[in-house]
Amino acid sequence: MNLIDRVIASLSPELPVLIAGPTASGKSALAMAIAARFGRPVINADALQVYSDWRVLTARPSMKDEADVPHRLYGHVPGTQSYSVGDWLRDITPLLAETPPVIVGGTGLYFSALSDGLATIPPTPDNVRAEGDDRLAQYGVDTLIAELDGDTRARIDTSNPRRVQRAWEVMQSTGRGLASWQDKTGPPTLPIEQTQALVLSAPKDWLTPRIEKRFDAMLELGVLDEARANAPSWHQGLPSAKAIGAAELVAHVNGDIKLDAAKQAIIVHSRQYAKRQRTWFRGRMKTWRWIDANAP
Repeated sequence: MNLIDRVIASLSPELPVLIAGPTASGKSALAMAIAARFGRPVINADALQVYSDWRVLTARPSMKDEADVPHRLYGHVPGTQSYSVGDWLRDITPLLAETPPVIVGGTGLYFSALSDGLATIPPTPDNVRAEGDDRLAQYGVDTLIAELDGDTRARIDTSNPRRVQRAWEVMQSTGRGLASWQDKTGPPTLPIEQTQALVLSAPKDWLTPRIEKRFDAMLELGVLDEARANAPSWHQGLPSAKAIGAAELVAHVNGDIKLDAAKQAIIVHSRQYAKRQRTWFRGRMKTWRWIDANAP
């Protein structure tokens, strides 16, 4: 019996399944297998797979996967539209009333909001968001970090520009730090004790070759065609521009860098992202069931 079969055999068909894991760890394959076995939908919990314009680059499920098993909240947001964890929580809530789903992704904040609760923060005005986009593109993340309160700086991942900008937007539009809002968090939408919560543990030495091979697979699936389609309207401030590799691939198809240089940069960024994910999971998901992703 292989790893996937062992995991499926240990699960109850009555409860939702949550699957977190770093990029390239095999979590989507596990989610598909569980969903197919129990007749459940797969729901996305990845902040970049919500966007419609980078299917291959963000490793969204293929059209065949989506035909085989129902998938929700994948590619349903235009790449020009900002999409927050609050938006995701709003979209997933009615889906939870249906067949118990398999919720899978690498965005720890989505899972935290779902199982721990999310502060009700007023929507960010369009002009504040536009200013944040512009400042981030022109001056970098440090200019936004400098304007955050100390509690918020200590709580968020300051190496993640997306999270920093969101915290900056909250401060600018409400006059209160994100940490202050989070301290008044409401009840969770889906308490963790009402789920089967799994984390894939993926050691660096095992994961790195998979990250390298996945980029080669993306080339075969047409990621360069995807980059060419996105290049004419692409700019750094687009919400979907945060997809790992988007900047490098657009630069390549525009003739600014060689493909090998783009590939190496994307691999490095992916490894760094996986490290941040592992750090988040270790710190925030201690009560989840940990599964060795490289087990036979």
